[in-house]
Amino acid sequence: MFDADELEAGARAATGLDDFGSSYYRAGLERIVDALNTEADLNDIGQVIQHATISNALIQRLKVEDTYRQHPEIDDEVIDGPVFVIGLPRTGTTALSQLVAADPQFRSLRMWESQAPTPPPESATQHVDPRIAQAEAGLKMLDDMFPLMRTLYNSEPTAATECQDLMGMSFRTFHFDGAVRAPGYLAWLMECDMRETYTFHRRVLKLLQWHCPPTLWHLKTPVHMFALDALVEAYPNAKFLWSHRDPAKVMGSVCSLIQYVRSWSSDRNDANELGAEQLDSWVEAVRRAMDFRSRVGDDRFADVSFADLQADPVRTLQSSYERLGLSFTDATAESVKQWAEGHQPGSRGAHDYDLAAYGLTAAGVRERFADYLAAYDATA
Repeated sequence: MFDADELEAGARAATGLDDFGSSYYRAGLERIVDALNTEADLNDIGQVIQHATISNALIQRLKVEDTYRQHPEIDDEVIDGPVFVIGLPRTGTTALSQLVAADPQFRSLRMWESQAPTPPPESATQHVDPRIAQAEAGLKMLDDMFPLMRTLYNSEPTAATECQDLMGMSFRTFHFDGAVRAPGYLAWLMECDMRETYTFHRRVLKLLQWHCPPTLWHLKTPVHMFALDALVEAYPNAKFLWSHRDPAKVMGSVCSLIQYVRSWSSDRNDANELGAEQLDSWVEAVRRAMDFRSRVGDDRFADVSFADLQADPVRTLQSSYERLGLSFTDATAESVKQWAEGHQPGSRGAHDYDLAAYGLTAAGVRERFADYLAAYDATA
C-alpha cells in the first residue's frame, strides 16, 4: 500500500530537504495514492514503477523549492511566449513539437532536464550535462524491458518532451491516468483547479532558462487542452499550434498506447472500459479547447494538418509561423529540414492497432467529434 506521508518522508530523507512549497500539491498526491491503492490493480513491477514515479516528483519539487530559496532572483526571469503544441494525442504533436524544437530561436523542455531540473542547466555545459547520460540509460532500460514502445513514441534524452514531469510535481496531470487505471483520480482531475499547476510549471521554466537561454519557449502536451484558461492565466502571451487528424484514426492509436503502458504496471486488461474512458476524455478536451478558442479568438492559434505535416513539414511549419507572427528564417528552415530528414515517418517501425478492440467504431467516434470535424480540417 502507498501512503502519502511515507512518500513525502522518503523524499525528505533522500534529499535532506523538507520544504515542498505550497501545500497545493498535496490534494493531487492523496488522490493518486488512493487510486494506486484501490483502482490500479498494480502488479509487483507496477508497485516499483509507480513508487519511483511519485518519489521522483516529490524529490524534484523539494529541489526546485530549495534552489529558489538559495537564489530568489530566479523569480525575476521573464518567460517569452510560449508557443504550445496541442491537439489530440497521435495527431503528430510529437513530430510537430520536435520540428519547432529544432528551430534555434526557441528554448524547449528537454527530457533530461524535465526529469531532473536542478541544478539549473548552464549554457556552457548543456550538451555534456551528466543528466543526459542518465536519461539515456533510463531509455535503454525502458527499450530493453518494453521494446514495443520504440514504435509507439519517439523519446530521446536531448529531444523536446512533454510537460508531464513539470505538471506531475503538482500531482495534477492526465499522464498519471495514462500509466495506470485511475478513474477516481481522473474524475477529480477533470474538475480541479489547475491554476497553481501552471504557476509551478512557470516556476520551473524560469529556473531552467536562468543560466541557459533563449527565453522564447516552445512546449507541448495534448493535456493542456483540458485547462487552457488556467494556462493562459500563467502565460498571458501564449500561442498555440493545434494539430489535427481524423479522430477515428487517432482513438485506436491512443488506446493501444495507453493499454501497452498500463500493462507494465498491471495485469488488468479491460479494453472496452479503456476505449470508453479515453473517448469521453478526449471529446471533453476538444470541447474545452474549442470553447476557449471561441472566447479568446483565432489570433492565438495556427492549425496544422497531420497530412500536411507528413507531406511537407518545412512548408507546413513556415505557414504556421506566419499565422502566429513568428520569424521563419533561413536558419530555421535548414534546422527544421535536417530534423525532418533524420526522422522520416515510419522510420521507427509500424504501429498496428484495431479500433474495434476497444469497443469503438469509426462512425461512432466521428459522431462524438462531430462539432470538431465540422470546424477543422481533421480528415487525414
